[in-house]
Amino acid sequence: MATAGNNLSDYDKDQIPDASDFRIGIVVSEWNDEITEGLYNGAYNALIENNVEPNKIVRWNVPGSFELIYGCKKMQESFDMLDAIVAIGSVIEGETKHFDFVCEGVTQGIKDLNVKNDTPIIFCVLTDHNMQQARDRSGGAHGNKGTEAAIAAIKMAKLRRDAKY
Repeated sequence: MATAGNNLSDYDKDQIPDASDFRIGIVVSEWNDEITEGLYNGAYNALIENNVEPNKIVRWNVPGSFELIYGCKKMQESFDMLDAIVAIGSVIEGETKHFDFVCEGVTQGIKDLNVKNDTPIIFCVLTDHNMQQARDRSGGAHGNKGTEAAIAAIKMAKLRRDAKY
């Protein structure tokens, strides 16, 4: 479990594969945009820091986290040359079971896309109990899960390319 002040997004840049020729898609939920924009910024900055060219980063927005599944599916179908896709969303627990259904549906949907298709999709959907937990994980006290997702996307893109040879 993360503790206050523990940045879980730190990584050794020397251990990251060369990403200069990768093309990465990012699908971003507009719901809880304070959080998803923070996650997007973390992902985008990590990709740039690891030599992905800005014109090789494709961003699409969808209304909410549940719509990430369809957005990622259509992005997979629309871009043959994408090396990986990051799905960014934020679901914050409320007073109803809606939280459980959305979290389960998005998790299973992204998993299904990974199993059925060749482009890796990285799950960057925060499922927090409250807004402060989400803030702490989208650029706050615990770092930025968007950064972590971007690094995972680079590593999976490299794995995908290596597996083809």
